[in-house]
Amino acid sequence: MRIGKIFLGKLALGLVLLAAGRDANASVSSPSAIPESGGNAVDKRQIAIVIDDFGNGMKGTEQMLNLPIKLTAAIMPFLPTTKEDAEKAHRLGHDVIVHLPMEPVRGQKNWLGPGAITTDLSDGEIRKRVEAAIADVPHAIGMNNHMGSKATADKRVMRIVLQVCKEKGLIFLDSRTSFRTVVPAVAKEVGIETVRNDIFLDDVYTRQHALKQLQEVKKLLQKNERCVAIGHVGPPGLSTSDALRAVIPELKGKAEFVPLSALLSLPGPFTAQGLQSR
Repeated sequence: MRIGKIFLGKLALGLVLLAAGRDANASVSSPSAIPESGGNAVDKRQIAIVIDDFGNGMKGTEQMLNLPIKLTAAIMPFLPTTKEDAEKAHRLGHDVIVHLPMEPVRGQKNWLGPGAITTDLSDGEIRKRVEAAIADVPHAIGMNNHMGSKATADKRVMRIVLQVCKEKGLIFLDSRTSFRTVVPAVAKEVGIETVRNDIFLDDVYTRQHALKQLQEVKKLLQKNERCVAIGHVGPPGLSTSDALRAVIPELKGKAEFVPLSALLSLPGPFTAQGLQSR
């Protein structure tokens, strides 16, 4: 599908405004602490790095995919390099998930790109768009939200999105672009495995900020068994990939880098307790 320069400009601007307008509480969340234990508890700690916004030939694409870790590539559907990026990520051993465009509280709908999920759509149209997005991203094992602070706070919308994910055998990562998210509650109702984002690495587009956020990752790992961190290709792609490459050796001494699917070891739908611990 051809995407005009006007759309690309608006999409980039939308990403910038999203970074500026994220809920303050969403930058660093508070995952549940693990019980105290002796011995080699640190060896069990895991870091899942998720990189958003693949699919449009964005800055940092090659640098991110070639980092010396297993990561999760969140790929937007219906864009010029959607399939190319998905195939390469899969070939390199990374997890692939659908980065589904969803309506934010702030910003214009046309910044979201094709096939976006908005709260004014009918149930049938939401289902149709989610199914089409999954079909457009090869090798997808899950899904997360692109923007979506309004849509992820809407129970009707998320019930349909999560139901389709369950039917297709996909997991869902709640990017937590809003503290008003209804994903945990609806996921329990639907009976689907979900994971939550703990921290954004590049909500400010500088290497210095990404390094600061990676220090926060270290702090999270002191008290928690697992940490999910989201970065981006695009405007911050080169600086974030550079920051990650610089810190990876140190972090490898504290935890194992894993793809998102490695965090979901429980068979079948999570119990209520399992969902609360994510």
